[in-house]
Amino acid sequence: MTRQMKTVAEHFPIAGSFTISRGSKTTASVVTCQISDGAFSGMGECVPYGRYGETIDSVLAEIETIRPQIEAGIDREKLRQTMKAGAARNAVDCALWDLDAKKSGSRAFALAGLAEPAPLTTAYTISLGEPEAMAAHTAQYAHRALLKIKVGTPDDASRIRAVRAAAPNSAIILDANEGWSEANLTYHFDVCAESGVALIEQPLPGGQDALLASVHRPVPVCADESVHKTEDLPNLAGLYDAVNIKLDKTGGLTEALSMRDAARTLNLKIMVGCMVGTSLGMAPAVLLAQGADFVDLDGPLLLARDREPGLRYADSLVFPPLPALWG
Repeated sequence: MTRQMKTVAEHFPIAGSFTISRGSKTTASVVTCQISDGAFSGMGECVPYGRYGETIDSVLAEIETIRPQIEAGIDREKLRQTMKAGAARNAVDCALWDLDAKKSGSRAFALAGLAEPAPLTTAYTISLGEPEAMAAHTAQYAHRALLKIKVGTPDDASRIRAVRAAAPNSAIILDANEGWSEANLTYHFDVCAESGVALIEQPLPGGQDALLASVHRPVPVCADESVHKTEDLPNLAGLYDAVNIKLDKTGGLTEALSMRDAARTLNLKIMVGCMVGTSLGMAPAVLLAQGADFVDLDGPLLLARDREPGLRYADSLVFPPLPALWG
Protein backbone atom coordinates (compact mmCIF):
# COMPACT_ATOMS: atom_id res chain seq x y z
CA MET A 1 0.00 0.00 0.00
CA THR A 2 1.20 3.51 -0.77
CA ARG A 3 2.55 5.37 2.21
CA GLN A 4 1.09 8.56 3.59
CA MET A 5 3.05 11.24 5.42
CA LYS A 6 1.83 13.85 7.86
CA THR A 7 3.94 16.61 9.41
CA VAL A 8 2.94 19.04 12.13
CA ALA A 9 4.56 21.71 14.29
CA GLU A 10 4.05 21.30 18.03
CA HIS A 11 4.94 23.52 20.94
CA PHE A 12 5.72 22.39 24.48
CA PRO A 13 6.19 24.83 27.37
CA ILE A 14 9.56 24.81 29.10
CA ALA A 15 9.54 24.78 32.90
CA GLY A 16 10.68 28.35 33.51
CA SER A 17 13.16 29.30 30.80
CA PHE A 18 16.19 27.80 29.09
CA THR A 19 19.15 30.15 28.67
CA ILE A 20 22.44 29.73 26.85
CA SER A 21 25.01 32.26 25.65
CA ARG A 22 22.93 32.97 22.51
CA GLY A 23 19.66 33.75 24.31
CA SER A 24 16.66 32.37 26.19
CA LYS A 25 13.46 30.57 25.30
CA THR A 26 10.34 29.45 27.15
CA THR A 27 8.90 27.06 24.55
CA ALA A 28 10.28 23.98 22.82
CA SER A 29 9.05 24.02 19.22
CA VAL A 30 9.33 20.73 17.35
CA VAL A 31 8.30 19.20 14.04
CA THR A 32 6.70 15.76 14.18
CA CYS A 33 6.65 13.45 11.17
CA GLN A 34 4.28 10.49 10.86
CA ILE A 35 4.68 7.97 8.04
CA SER A 36 1.93 5.36 7.61
CA ASP A 37 1.52 2.43 5.26
CA GLY A 38 -2.11 1.71 6.09
CA ALA A 39 -1.41 -0.91 8.74
CA PHE A 40 1.43 0.70 10.70
CA SER A 41 2.62 4.20 11.51
CA GLY A 42 6.09 5.44 12.42
CA MET A 43 6.85 8.67 14.30
CA GLY A 44 9.87 10.95 14.39
CA GLU A 45 10.58 14.34 15.94
CA CYS A 46 13.10 17.08 15.26
CA VAL A 47 13.96 20.46 16.73
CA PRO A 48 14.74 23.17 14.15
CA TYR A 49 17.69 25.24 15.34
CA GLY A 50 18.24 28.85 14.36
CA ARG A 51 22.01 28.56 14.83
CA TYR A 52 22.02 26.35 11.73
CA GLY A 53 19.59 28.51 9.74
CA GLU A 54 16.56 26.33 10.52
CA THR A 55 13.02 27.39 11.40
CA ILE A 56 9.79 25.48 11.86
CA ASP A 57 8.64 26.68 8.44
CA SER A 58 11.89 25.85 6.66
CA VAL A 59 11.96 22.33 8.10
CA LEU A 60 8.33 21.68 7.18
CA ALA A 61 9.06 22.93 3.66
CA GLU A 62 12.19 20.79 3.35
CA ILE A 63 10.30 17.65 4.36
CA GLU A 64 7.52 18.53 1.93
CA THR A 65 9.95 18.55 -1.01
CA ILE A 66 10.65 14.86 -0.49
CA ARG A 67 7.03 13.81 0.07
CA PRO A 68 6.80 11.98 -3.30
CA GLN A 69 9.83 9.81 -2.52
CA ILE A 70 8.68 9.13 1.04
CA GLU A 71 5.21 8.09 -0.07
CA ALA A 72 6.73 5.98 -2.87
CA GLY A 73 8.68 3.96 -0.30
CA ILE A 74 12.15 5.52 0.08
CA ASP A 75 14.36 3.64 2.55
CA ARG A 76 16.65 5.12 5.19
CA GLU A 77 19.86 4.78 3.22
CA LYS A 78 18.40 6.42 0.13
CA LEU A 79 17.00 9.14 2.37
CA ARG A 80 20.50 9.80 3.70
CA GLN A 81 21.74 10.25 0.14
CA THR A 82 18.81 12.46 -0.86
CA MET A 83 18.37 14.92 2.01
CA LYS A 84 21.09 17.01 3.65
CA ALA A 85 22.04 16.55 7.29
CA GLY A 86 19.85 18.50 9.68
CA ALA A 87 16.61 18.54 11.59
CA ALA A 88 14.29 17.79 8.65
CA ARG A 89 16.05 14.56 7.76
CA ASN A 90 16.13 13.56 11.41
CA ALA A 91 12.34 13.62 11.75
CA VAL A 92 11.89 11.53 8.58
CA ASP A 93 14.72 9.09 9.33
CA CYS A 94 13.48 8.36 12.85
CA ALA A 95 9.90 7.93 11.58
CA LEU A 96 11.18 5.33 9.10
CA TRP A 97 13.06 3.49 11.86
CA ASP A 98 9.87 3.40 13.93
CA LEU A 99 7.78 2.27 10.95
CA ASP A 100 10.25 -0.48 10.03
CA ALA A 101 10.30 -1.72 13.62
CA LYS A 102 6.52 -1.93 13.76
CA LYS A 103 6.23 -3.62 10.36
CA SER A 104 8.89 -6.21 11.19
CA GLY A 105 7.67 -6.92 14.71
CA SER A 106 11.23 -6.28 15.92
CA ARG A 107 12.63 -3.50 18.06
CA ALA A 108 14.64 -0.74 16.42
CA PHE A 109 17.77 -1.70 18.34
CA ALA A 110 17.62 -5.18 16.84
CA LEU A 111 17.17 -3.75 13.34
CA ALA A 112 20.29 -1.65 13.96
CA GLY A 113 22.27 -4.71 15.06
CA LEU A 114 22.60 -3.39 18.60
CA ALA A 115 22.32 -5.18 21.92
CA GLU A 116 19.23 -4.58 24.02
CA PRO A 117 19.64 -1.09 25.51
CA ALA A 118 20.13 -0.46 29.21
CA PRO A 119 19.38 2.59 31.37
CA LEU A 120 21.91 5.41 31.06
CA THR A 121 23.19 8.12 33.38
CA THR A 122 22.19 11.41 31.78
CA ALA A 123 23.30 14.93 32.52
CA TYR A 124 20.86 17.51 33.81
CA THR A 125 21.29 21.03 32.41
CA ILE A 126 21.66 24.22 34.43
CA SER A 127 20.90 27.35 32.39
CA LEU A 128 23.20 30.33 32.12
CA GLY A 129 22.61 33.08 34.66
CA GLU A 130 24.35 35.13 37.30
CA PRO A 131 26.70 33.08 39.52
CA GLU A 132 24.46 33.20 42.59
CA ALA A 133 21.38 32.14 40.66
CA MET A 134 23.27 29.33 38.95
CA ALA A 135 24.62 28.12 42.28
CA ALA A 136 21.12 28.08 43.79
CA HIS A 137 19.76 26.17 40.81
CA THR A 138 22.68 23.74 40.90
CA ALA A 139 22.18 23.08 44.60
CA GLN A 140 18.68 21.74 43.88
CA TYR A 141 20.22 19.05 41.67
CA ALA A 142 23.47 18.41 43.51
CA HIS A 143 22.32 14.83 44.15
CA ARG A 144 22.62 14.05 40.43
CA ALA A 145 25.67 12.19 39.20
CA LEU A 146 26.20 14.41 36.16
CA LEU A 147 25.38 18.07 35.58
CA LYS A 148 25.76 20.14 32.42
CA ILE A 149 26.39 23.81 33.10
CA LYS A 150 25.72 26.46 30.48
CA VAL A 151 28.39 29.17 30.40
CA GLY A 152 29.86 31.29 27.59
CA THR A 153 30.54 34.80 28.90
CA PRO A 154 33.83 36.75 28.83
CA ASP A 155 34.41 35.88 32.49
CA ASP A 156 32.90 32.57 33.60
CA ALA A 157 35.32 31.88 36.45
CA SER A 158 32.84 32.95 39.13
CA ARG A 159 30.11 30.80 37.57
CA ILE A 160 32.35 27.73 37.35
CA ARG A 161 33.49 28.06 40.95
CA ALA A 162 29.97 28.77 42.21
CA VAL A 163 28.41 25.69 40.65
CA ARG A 164 31.28 23.47 41.73
CA ALA A 165 30.82 24.64 45.33
CA ALA A 166 27.10 23.98 45.06
CA ALA A 167 27.58 20.43 43.71
CA PRO A 168 30.87 19.15 45.11
CA ASN A 169 30.19 15.50 44.28
CA SER A 170 28.69 15.75 40.78
CA ALA A 171 30.63 15.27 37.59
CA ILE A 172 30.36 18.49 35.57
CA ILE A 173 30.22 19.19 31.84
CA LEU A 174 30.63 22.84 30.90
CA ASP A 175 28.99 24.02 27.68
CA ALA A 176 30.23 27.39 26.44
CA ASN A 177 28.15 27.32 23.22
CA GLU A 178 30.96 29.07 21.28
CA GLY A 179 31.08 31.83 23.88
CA TRP A 180 34.80 31.97 24.70
CA SER A 181 37.62 33.55 22.72
CA GLU A 182 41.32 33.17 22.08
CA ALA A 183 41.90 35.88 24.68
CA ASN A 184 40.21 34.07 27.59
CA LEU A 185 40.49 30.43 26.54
CA THR A 186 43.59 29.49 28.58
CA TYR A 187 42.26 31.30 31.64
CA HIS A 188 38.98 29.43 31.51
CA PHE A 189 40.73 26.12 30.89
CA ASP A 190 42.81 26.64 34.03
CA VAL A 191 39.71 27.43 36.12
CA CYS A 192 38.02 24.29 34.76
CA ALA A 193 41.03 22.17 35.73
CA GLU A 194 41.09 23.74 39.20
CA SER A 195 37.37 22.97 39.60
CA GLY A 196 37.57 19.35 38.43
CA VAL A 197 35.41 19.80 35.33
CA ALA A 198 35.07 16.56 33.37
CA LEU A 199 34.46 17.98 29.88
CA ILE A 200 34.22 21.33 28.09
CA GLU A 201 31.85 21.63 25.12
CA GLN A 202 32.55 23.92 22.17
CA PRO A 203 34.52 26.70 23.86
CA LEU A 204 35.28 28.60 20.61
CA PRO A 205 33.09 29.63 17.68
CA GLY A 206 32.82 27.08 14.90
CA GLY A 207 35.52 27.77 12.35
CA GLN A 208 38.08 28.75 14.99
CA ASP A 209 38.87 25.15 15.91
CA ALA A 210 42.51 25.42 14.80
CA LEU A 211 43.24 27.60 17.82
CA LEU A 212 42.92 24.52 19.99
CA ALA A 213 46.11 23.13 18.48
CA SER A 214 48.18 25.89 20.05
CA VAL A 215 46.93 25.71 23.64
CA HIS A 216 47.33 23.20 26.44
CA ARG A 217 44.05 21.40 27.15
CA PRO A 218 44.09 20.35 30.83
CA VAL A 219 40.44 19.24 30.53
CA PRO A 220 39.02 17.21 27.61
CA VAL A 221 37.31 19.39 24.99
CA CYS A 222 34.27 18.30 22.99
CA ALA A 223 33.15 19.56 19.57
CA ASP A 224 29.46 20.40 19.20
CA GLU A 225 28.64 23.21 16.78
CA SER A 226 31.78 22.30 14.82
CA VAL A 227 30.66 18.75 14.02
CA HIS A 228 27.56 17.69 12.10
CA LYS A 229 28.31 14.59 10.04
CA THR A 230 30.85 11.84 9.58
CA GLU A 231 32.86 13.78 7.00
CA ASP A 232 33.63 16.49 9.59
CA LEU A 233 35.52 14.16 11.90
CA PRO A 234 39.00 13.88 10.32
CA ASN A 235 39.52 17.66 10.50
CA LEU A 236 38.68 17.66 14.22
CA ALA A 237 40.82 14.73 15.37
CA GLY A 238 43.78 16.11 17.33
CA LEU A 239 41.99 19.38 18.07
CA TYR A 240 39.18 17.89 20.14
CA ASP A 241 39.07 14.97 22.54
CA ALA A 242 35.38 14.18 22.04
CA VAL A 243 32.44 14.90 19.73
CA ASN A 244 28.83 15.59 20.65
CA ILE A 245 26.55 13.62 18.32
CA LYS A 246 23.02 14.99 18.13
CA LEU A 247 20.37 13.53 15.85
CA ASP A 248 19.17 16.98 14.80
CA LYS A 249 22.67 17.75 13.51
CA THR A 250 23.46 14.43 11.86
CA GLY A 251 20.03 14.17 10.28
CA GLY A 252 18.85 11.05 12.02
CA LEU A 253 19.87 7.81 13.66
CA THR A 254 21.18 6.25 10.45
CA GLU A 255 23.95 8.82 9.99
CA ALA A 256 24.53 9.11 13.75
CA LEU A 257 25.36 5.41 14.10
CA SER A 258 27.87 5.69 11.27
CA MET A 259 29.38 8.81 12.79
CA ARG A 260 29.70 7.20 16.21
CA ASP A 261 31.65 4.28 14.77
CA ALA A 262 33.90 6.57 12.73
CA ALA A 263 34.63 8.77 15.75
CA ARG A 264 35.74 5.76 17.75
CA THR A 265 38.22 4.76 15.04
CA LEU A 266 39.74 8.24 15.44
CA ASN A 267 40.02 7.76 19.23
CA LEU A 268 37.46 10.47 19.90
CA LYS A 269 35.26 10.08 22.95
CA ILE A 270 31.53 10.03 22.34
CA MET A 271 28.96 12.37 23.83
CA VAL A 272 25.33 11.96 22.79
CA GLY A 273 23.37 15.15 23.26
CA CYS A 274 20.03 16.68 22.38
CA MET A 275 18.12 19.84 21.71
CA VAL A 276 15.25 20.77 24.04
CA GLY A 277 12.54 18.42 22.78
CA THR A 278 10.17 15.72 23.95
CA SER A 279 10.66 12.04 24.73
CA LEU A 280 9.89 11.18 21.10
CA GLY A 281 13.00 13.07 20.03
CA MET A 282 15.14 11.51 22.78
CA ALA A 283 14.04 7.90 22.26
CA PRO A 284 16.25 7.00 19.26
CA ALA A 285 19.16 8.84 20.88
CA VAL A 286 18.96 6.43 23.83
CA LEU A 287 19.93 3.65 21.41
CA LEU A 288 22.79 5.72 20.00
CA ALA A 289 24.05 6.56 23.50
CA GLN A 290 24.63 2.97 24.59
CA GLY A 291 28.31 2.79 25.51
CA ALA A 292 28.86 6.55 25.11
CA ASP A 293 31.32 8.33 27.37
CA PHE A 294 28.89 11.17 28.18
CA VAL A 295 25.10 11.25 27.82
CA ASP A 296 23.00 14.42 27.80
CA LEU A 297 19.41 13.41 27.05
CA ASP A 298 17.53 15.52 29.56
CA GLY A 299 15.31 17.45 27.11
CA PRO A 300 12.00 16.17 28.54
CA LEU A 301 13.11 17.01 32.09
CA LEU A 302 13.30 20.67 31.10
CA LEU A 303 9.69 20.74 29.89
CA ALA A 304 6.59 21.64 31.85
CA ARG A 305 4.73 19.03 29.77
CA ASP A 306 6.07 16.01 27.86
CA ARG A 307 4.37 13.56 25.53
CA GLU A 308 2.40 10.62 26.89
CA PRO A 309 3.75 8.03 27.08
CA GLY A 310 7.22 9.47 27.60
CA LEU A 311 10.60 8.15 28.56
CA ARG A 312 11.04 7.00 32.11
CA TYR A 313 13.52 9.01 34.19
CA ALA A 314 14.57 8.05 37.71
CA ASP A 315 17.17 10.12 39.55
CA SER A 316 20.05 10.40 37.07
CA LEU A 317 18.91 7.50 34.87
CA VAL A 318 17.02 7.56 31.59
CA PHE A 319 15.46 4.25 30.57
CA PRO A 320 15.09 2.86 27.04
CA PRO A 321 11.85 3.72 25.22
CA LEU A 322 8.87 1.40 25.34
CA PRO A 323 7.36 0.39 21.98
CA ALA A 324 4.34 2.61 22.63
CA LEU A 325 6.64 5.63 22.40
CA TRP A 326 9.07 4.70 19.62
CA GLY A 327 11.01 1.84 18.07
